[in-house]
Amino acid sequence: MTLSPAPASDETLGTVRAVVAWLARHGLPVTYLGVEAVANVVMFVPFGVLVGLLVRRWWAVVLLAAATSTLVETVQLALPTRVSTIQDVVMNTLGAGVGVAALVAVARARARRAAAR
Repeated sequence: MTLSPAPASDETLGTVRAVVAWLARHGLPVTYLGVEAVANVVMFVPFGVLVGLLVRRWWAVVLLAAATSTLVETVQLALPTRVSTIQDVVMNTLGAGVGVAALVAVARARARRAAAR
């Protein structure tokens, strides 16, 4: 998804833009750029969870996510149809952090339940 030579089709982008416009007309403060930012966060949540299961240090998972996202954005510089931004690195890294936080929350809840027995 991040390294395909061409961005999403005009049909797909048109659908997203139409949904965003409909939501905005109905009073929700939604923008296309906001949807893109949220998508970048959501895309890296699984990274945070899965790598968090392998690497037990939360900060190492976040650093790996930042490095991975930076690599992706650097490769995109060489692809003429892709756009590379620092915002994507920040949002991807945030997404991994959300994934790690969810993993930690589940582990703590399990530990509390086990301690209560």
